[in-house]
Parts: sequence; C-alpha cells; structure tokens
Amino acid sequence: MVLKNQVEWALHCCSVLAGLPDDVFLATKDLAEFHGVPKEYLSKAMQSLSQAGLVETTLGPRGGYRLARSPSEITFLDIVEAVEGRRTTFQCQEIRKNNPCRPAKQKDSSICAVARIMYGADEAWRKHLKSVRLADLLQTLGQEIPSEILQKSSEWLATRK
Repeated sequence: MVLKNQVEWALHCCSVLAGLPDDVFLATKDLAEFHGVPKEYLSKAMQSLSQAGLVETTLGPRGGYRLARSPSEITFLDIVEAVEGRRTTFQCQEIRKNNPCRPAKQKDSSICAVARIMYGADEAWRKHLKSVRLADLLQTLGQEIPSEILQKSSEWLATRK
C-alpha cells in the first residue's frame, strides 16, 4: 500500500498547527515553505482536512489554518482518512472463482481466505493509527527534536503569523 504524499504533508502540517496558540492561523504558503512542498498540492490536503472538520480556516491577510479541535482529540487515522478516504486498502476481486479446476456452479460459504487476511491487516493498521493522537506526536517530537531546532522553528513560525 502506498499512501499519497499529501498524507505525510497533512500529518506534518497538523503537528505544526498543534504547536501554535489557539488564536493563530498559519497560511498554506507558510506551511508549504516550512516543509519544502508544493503549495498547490498542499492546499488540496489542507482543504481535505478542513472538509473533515480537523482544521478551520479564515481568509484575509492574517488568514490560514488552525486546528479545529484539541490535539488530544485528533488521531492519525482522522488525518489519514481525511486525505485518503475511508475505503479499505484491499479490494478482493474474487479471482479464486477463475480457477479452471473449480466446479462452475460452486457456491462459497465464506469470504476468500486471502481477503480475510488482508482485511485483518487493514483493520490492524487502522486500529493503530486510531490509537495515536496528535498530542502523542507532540510529546514524541518534544523528546526527539533538539531544543535549539524547536526554538528556531517556533521563531520562524512566529514571524509568519
């Protein structure tokens, strides 16, 4: 499975927005510049987050995005599904029915074994992503990113407000 680039971008942007004061909005162009990604494509991801109710937006010279809810209320799954959609990552095409040795009118009493395994894997990664909140990421980043970089990043973002 390969997720869109916008999923990574949305996760990083939400982590930046989670670190901002509640009354601050950050423009897409600033988020794009901060992460070194194309503004036009990032805009689509941000719009998806807005439509999902994860971020809110305002227009004007001080416009942009901010989180619509607390970082403790937003899961990684919320963000991934906002960008990718809620459909499963595996679509069974029932190719087992193409087996030339199989009776033509055979009825299957259960879901394909391959599909069961793949659906289980899809459920497992969704369960994991649902267990990780944006607030958890902030705590991890606070431990892993050197304080000097965090400070410089905060200062850089503060000049964009």
